[in-house]
Amino acid sequence: MPRPYSSALRLKDRSPEPGRIYLITTVTDHRRPIFSDFTLGRLVVNQLKHAHDEGIVQSIAWVVMPDHCHWLVELRHKTMGEVMCRVKSRSSRSINETTRSSERVWQKGYYDRALRKEDDLKATARYLINTPIRAQLTSRIGDYPLWDACWV
Repeated sequence: MPRPYSSALRLKDRSPEPGRIYLITTVTDHRRPIFSDFTLGRLVVNQLKHAHDEGIVQSIAWVVMPDHCHWLVELRHKTMGEVMCRVKSRSSRSINETTRSSERVWQKGYYDRALRKEDDLKATARYLINTPIRAQLTSRIGDYPLWDACWV
């Protein structure tokens, strides 16, 4: 089944710059709403936090939606490809162990956008964490369980 905009997916690393801030989006396979199950969404959150705790990224903000994840990070000691491979493979393993399945969790690749110096970091983070409100999953961000930002 062809995926819309799949040509825009990052399939190869273009040497993102350490110290630069990126907005990353990754999507579940066939846009299945896997993370409607809070427990499975928390498994992704655990891997985002693990990457931060390992020091390979400085996590600024993230939101896990039912069928995708947005993550605002400062890249540190690994390439973007290494970071995303680690997060996606570890979260897939945890999810499949929990659900006792072997289904593919993530779509291949990911989208990323480097923030420019003139981009407002806090405005970008606010926009990201308000995704559940725009998607009408909640009316207050505090009621949505799968998000965080370093300023909170």
